[in-house]
Amino acid sequence: MTSQLTEESLLHTTVDSPLGPLLLVADQDGALTALLAPNTRGQRSAPDPDWRADPAPFAAVTEQLTAYFDGSLQEFDLPLAPRGSEFRRRVWDALDDVPYGETVTYGELTAAAGQRPSSVRAVAGAVGANPLLIIRPCHRVIGANGSLTGFAAGLDAKRLLLRLEAADQTLFG
Repeated sequence: MTSQLTEESLLHTTVDSPLGPLLLVADQDGALTALLAPNTRGQRSAPDPDWRADPAPFAAVTEQLTAYFDGSLQEFDLPLAPRGSEFRRRVWDALDDVPYGETVTYGELTAAAGQRPSSVRAVAGAVGANPLLIIRPCHRVIGANGSLTGFAAGLDAKRLLLRLEAADQTLFG
């Protein structure tokens, strides 16, 4: 029998990063449900009072984030349990396939998620609702003309992450 995930069953901690303090949230099994940067548009950036502070379950996340930010990790290997509709989870799964140091357009991601081209706005909405910033690389999605468009933590944060990954430097100045 699967237990029901409730706000009271969530754990959290905060870790420092080049983007500022990152809020990490996990379920009781230690699976990451959210990784949020400061000033994340449309999403919380502070722990819910019902969540329990406990840094212990986040040791692997912290270690991998440190390695990512120092340039020695290109792919995360963590248990994930983001909340979202089946459609959003399909889009988020497609994000996982965008290689480190590369970018895709929203149209390309739409196709990779198995959606019709007319679904590109819905796909962009799912990308914007990604609760696992950095881990699920929504920062690697750009506009059809190569421009930096939308990122819940802001375009400066998106630019920093793309520079860190050495994605096409000509696009990001």
